[in-house]
Amino acid sequence: MIPEHLKPFFWDVNAETFDPEAYPAYTIGRILEFGNEEAVRWLKATFSEDQIKEVIRTDQRLSPRSASFWALVYHIPPQDIAARTSRTPKKTPHLIC
Repeated sequence: MIPEHLKPFFWDVNAETFDPEAYPAYTIGRILEFGNEEAVRWLKATFSEDQIKEVIRTDQRLSPRSASFWALVYHIPPQDIAARTSRTPKKTPHLIC
């Protein structure tokens, strides 16, 4: 179950049944992207630094901005971050009039 103070960050799951430790990459990514200071404290107490760093390196769901910030915090070179290196530009649809 998700702690009460984290429920706002997990709006898309059933907070009563979701086990954050069963889905570490999803949980870590969600807190890194949307969490506040209290959520990050919980994250660091719940998951290892290695688990957090692995998500920063590999999770493409992190925004480039969040990934860059957390890479600075955890001393990860920018070129090692999937969210910064593997995004493809979105194509803008052309309107036909």
